[in-house]
Amino acid sequence: MKKYTYTEKKDTRSGFGAGLHEAGKKNENVVALCADLVGSLKMDAFIKDFPERFTQVGIAEANMIGIAAGMTIGGKIPYTGTFANFSTGRVYDQIRQSVAYSNKNVKICASHAGLTLGEDGATHQILEDIGLMKMLPGMVVINPCDYNQTKAATLAIADYEGPVYLRFGRPTVPVFTDPDQNFEIGKAWMVNEGKDVTIIATGHLVWEAIEAGEQLAEMGIDAEIINIHTIKPLDEDAILKSVQKTGCVVTAEEHNKYGGLGESVARLLATTQPTPQEFVAVNDSFGESGTPDQLMEKYGLTDKDIVKAVQRVLERK
Repeated sequence: MKKYTYTEKKDTRSGFGAGLHEAGKKNENVVALCADLVGSLKMDAFIKDFPERFTQVGIAEANMIGIAAGMTIGGKIPYTGTFANFSTGRVYDQIRQSVAYSNKNVKICASHAGLTLGEDGATHQILEDIGLMKMLPGMVVINPCDYNQTKAATLAIADYEGPVYLRFGRPTVPVFTDPDQNFEIGKAWMVNEGKDVTIIATGHLVWEAIEAGEQLAEMGIDAEIINIHTIKPLDEDAILKSVQKTGCVVTAEEHNKYGGLGESVARLLATTQPTPQEFVAVNDSFGESGTPDQLMEKYGLTDKDIVKAVQRVLERK
């Protein structure tokens, strides 16, 4: 098992803030809009240096999406910012009609995704957003794993022409990817090569998968770990190549098991190469209030849960 270490933990939303600021420096057409959550989205540096390119919409998310869609007509590249729940569920009609249907170049940037929003509870957490967004024709869906990868993704989407959903989170997590990485939309990252089982993870669950891989190695199980930061378009070649070698797969995500990464992988395998699969995801449930660690434990999203899923799938291999 390849060793990964870290010297600090940072929140992925801060990676977005840093990436947005840098994107603004590189491209004068990059603009930002926020729905009364500037501090939570870490937009302060962008606003300080480019105040004329920022719009505070207030608690009016539907208006924010409509304004952003209109800005693209003039050649702007709008980044919208609010919590993932309000970025998707609250404004789905506006995204579908004004952004996706007309293929507008809007970057929908969503913080505080998943359970790890924590104490704010189920009304602010969302576990359905990946499913909502990946079903929209033409929508790119990205879910990076740490600060550095989120920053790189935020920069990369400025150069991509078309609608993007960028998902990130509130808690501090290990920073273990290259700060100078080249983020390629739709290209999986091979975290560790192995031969016994494929673990496909996204977002915060990538680090959990790495820790699970170390535990599995001590048990004599050689896990191949893949970071799928782009859920749509899915890197089908990387997944198929891996499962052809290992013969079984575990998917891991901070999302409902219905509609997320796991289902995208299952669809691919069912239509191409039927393979035993286990899902590490929330089991058709809303969240609740609690610390991120408490919620990850209760809802079965830890490294230990990945290890158990690997043991189950190996029995079916």
